[in-house]
Amino acid sequence: MRVYAAALMLLGVACSLPLAEPAGANAADRSVAGDTSAFKGVQGMETATFAAGCFWHVEEAFRRVEGVKATSVGYTGGHKEEPTYREVCTGTTGHAEAVEVVYEPETVSYEKLLEVFWKVHNPTQKDRQGPDVGHQYRSAIFCHTPDQEKAARASMKALGESGQYRQPIVTEIVGAQTFWRAEEYHQQYFKKNGRSHCPR
Repeated sequence: MRVYAAALMLLGVACSLPLAEPAGANAADRSVAGDTSAFKGVQGMETATFAAGCFWHVEEAFRRVEGVKATSVGYTGGHKEEPTYREVCTGTTGHAEAVEVVYEPETVSYEKLLEVFWKVHNPTQKDRQGPDVGHQYRSAIFCHTPDQEKAARASMKALGESGQYRQPIVTEIVGAQTFWRAEEYHQQYFKKNGRSHCPR
């Protein structure tokens, strides 16, 4: 699997943005679970889903946030059931590479997670992040509740009015859809491979 992943890097498929230190970061604590399914439905836990380019990089950013209990990388927003990484990479399934985050709202708010989301990618790039080009690398927020949608739209509006970007923000804000967990070798990829950021 490592040989296959290395080949993808050489082809420019792997993401290239340096990893930003997110708000509420706790880099010393990496005991975040690598499968969100065990936490779904647990009292006091909520789920958030974000797409911001290569999911390796995005997952690592959320794993560093205190209050995040579990993360999974996978595919969502498409039309094919149980898509594989190879299929998603063709750009024909409609899915985005995404990260599902289970968090404890008493410790970290959804608004804080949105701050991390905005910091780890460029939301003005449509269907790409850095050298990774395709609809699967789009910027998107998949909302699980009306409150999440309200917060996401308010956050995007505030960022757009901040003057931080000259170009308009193209992030999609849509309802959460079926999240298909990616192949195991993609889960917590940085932790497994001793990386702190994506190769450039």
